[in-house]
Amino acid sequence: MPKMKTKSSAKKRFKLTGSGKIKRKHAFKSHILTKKSKKRKLKLTHAGLVHDNDVNSIKEQLRLK
Repeated sequence: MPKMKTKSSAKKRFKLTGSGKIKRKHAFKSHILTKKSKKRKLKLTHAGLVHDNDVNSIKEQLRLK
């Protein structure tokens, strides 16, 4: 039986914190930034945590379960 591979897309998008939570980046910060307010762009800069409802599916994609 071959090894289970992680999803490459998930590997690039998510990181684990020290306490085991999953960190993610915000969307909508790559282009068409002129019409977005400075406050909105600043809030999109900071990383957030994955919602509890999505944790299990992401852990499965990263083969952590």
